[in-house]
Amino acid sequence: MNLADHLPALQVALPLLTAPLVILLRTGFLAWLAALLASLVSLGLALLLTAAVLETGTQHYAVGGWAPPFGIALTVDGLSALVLLLITGASSLALAGGRQSLRLDIDNRRAPMFYGAWLIAMAGLCGIAVAGDAFNVFVFMEISSLATYILIAAGRDRRALSAVFKYLIIGTIGATFYLIGVGFIYMMTGTLNFADMALRLNDVIETRPIIIAAGFITIGLALKAAIFPLHIWLPRAYTYAPNAVTVFIAACSTKVSIYILLRFNYAVFHGNLLGHSDLFAVFIIPLALSGILLASAIAIYQVNLKKMLAFSSVAQIGYIALAAGLASQAGLVAALLHMFNHALAKGTLFLCVVAFVLTSRSATIANLHGIGRRMPWTMAAFVLAALSLVGVPGTAGFISKWYLVTAVMEVPGWGVPLVVAIIASSLMAVVYVWKFVEVAYYGKAPGDDTAAMEVALPLRALIWVAALSNVYFGLFPQLPLALAQSGTSTLLGGLN
Repeated sequence: MNLADHLPALQVALPLLTAPLVILLRTGFLAWLAALLASLVSLGLALLLTAAVLETGTQHYAVGGWAPPFGIALTVDGLSALVLLLITGASSLALAGGRQSLRLDIDNRRAPMFYGAWLIAMAGLCGIAVAGDAFNVFVFMEISSLATYILIAAGRDRRALSAVFKYLIIGTIGATFYLIGVGFIYMMTGTLNFADMALRLNDVIETRPIIIAAGFITIGLALKAAIFPLHIWLPRAYTYAPNAVTVFIAACSTKVSIYILLRFNYAVFHGNLLGHSDLFAVFIIPLALSGILLASAIAIYQVNLKKMLAFSSVAQIGYIALAAGLASQAGLVAALLHMFNHALAKGTLFLCVVAFVLTSRSATIANLHGIGRRMPWTMAAFVLAALSLVGVPGTAGFISKWYLVTAVMEVPGWGVPLVVAIIASSLMAVVYVWKFVEVAYYGKAPGDDTAAMEVALPLRALIWVAALSNVYFGLFPQLPLALAQSGTSTLLGGLN
């Protein structure tokens, strides 16, 4: 085997093995630099895996040479590759753009441990994406969750402690539900490998334990994915975490839980469990619609910019859940596309928040009056990413919302009401975005509000690279679309 054959394992092993080395470094700068380099290399590995998947199909790796279902299998298909790009891209963006912010938020003596935890969180999330069996998904889920709790609580804002405690409780409940469901499946099938599980379910699919397992797994992962109204941990966690950490987790954390939710409900249960698609739709679509409308309405009344964007994330997760609940090829393509495009937009928006807080020392909207005049470049990038969030033509957000509208129009009798809900939520997104834009450009700031306050050129350039990516993938969506279509084929056709 050459090095390319080991890419799925290296995707997890690299950050996991780099983490203890980072902890041994003595200065915050060296620890940050090592974490950034590891993240960038991981992004490179994800790009290589993506190219391999698009060229030759699903990539398989048997750990230790033991073939599945007896050994541990790592599998990378179009869906996995899409999620890996989100994780490693979000980590690299947050580390590269958050250096100055993290210097203010994290004590220098604790910085090496913080960056070590960052790499462990990234390794856990990547592990979830490549794991070919249900138990190792749980193992990596716990690894990433424990490290993420550390990242959120590591800042100087003491309110993060109560936020992370709530996150810990909800996350533990979600993981427990997931593990109970997996236990029921193992009891009935004797296997944990996803592909083998899907085959063996045919013999026991009508038994009550399998139906109970589907319920436990779906609810547990919906908690982890913050699907409304199971989202109560998310707004405070996003708001009070260090700003660079919010960039990272907002772009990819919930997407990974949605990824596993789709794996189970389509690659494992769909086509095996009689009527499961209808039950999944009955469960997920009302919650998705509630999140789309109610979370958007709540976002309008937020006074903190980070919390406003956090509730916006709950609404955007609703779009993904709605598309996934349609149980159609068009719906799944829309769901996977929106996972990618929302990560682009929200990562850019929270990176702009990093810049705003660096200059104003506050994320409260009332304290950001006139920030658009003082930071014209950063604010322009914020507006561009916000347009993608709303779904304006020419941006990435428009592509996924167009696919979503096309998918819901195929639903007999419900197409028009669902489109109305999507449009209403998008209009509410215009309202809460405009609420901040108006303050930023037309608000009266104390003192000389024309003084230049832009952040350093490297951060400004990175913000604009992120912002322009929302336009690039709106005009040239071939890469995420190809991965979404490949992932949809895997979900609806079973694992290879």
